[in-house]
Amino acid sequence: MAQWFLRNQILITVITAWALAQIIKAFLYLRIEGEFKAERLIGSGGMPSSHSSTVCSLAVSAAFIYGIHSFEFAISVVLAIIVMHDAMGVRLETGKQAKIINAMLMENPFSWKGEIFEQNLKELVGHTPLQVVCGAILGVVIGLVMHWVAVGLY
Repeated sequence: MAQWFLRNQILITVITAWALAQIIKAFLYLRIEGEFKAERLIGSGGMPSSHSSTVCSLAVSAAFIYGIHSFEFAISVVLAIIVMHDAMGVRLETGKQAKIINAMLMENPFSWKGEIFEQNLKELVGHTPLQVVCGAILGVVIGLVMHWVAVGLY
C-alpha cells in the first residue's frame, strides 16, 4: 500500500500543495495576529487558499502526466474553476453572513435562547479573490516543482 502511495505523483503533489498552503496560512496568521492557532493548519479560509492550491496542483500534474488534450486534464481544470469560484462566491458570502449573525447574537445575548445559539458561527470559510489567486499560483508552482522532482527521480 505504501509503495502505491509513494508512486502516485498526482496524489503526493496535491497533498504537498494543500499542506504547504496550510502551513503558510498558519504562519501568516501568527505574523498578523501575533498568536499561533493550530486550527489554521487544517481550517478553511484565509491566505493563501489551500483549496485553490490543491486543485491547481492537480491540474498541472494532470497536464504533465496525461497531456493537455486529455480528459483527465479537462476534468481537473473544470474542478479547479468550480472550487475557486465557490471559494470566492458562496463560501465568502457565508463568512460575511456569519459575522453579521455573530454580531447580532453578541448585541443582545439574552434574547437568543437554546443550545444552537451558544456557539459563534465560523466566519473564516471563504476566500477573497487575492487569496484564491495566491493559492492558485502556489498550486501551479508546486505542480511544476513536483513534476521536475519526479522527472529527476525516474
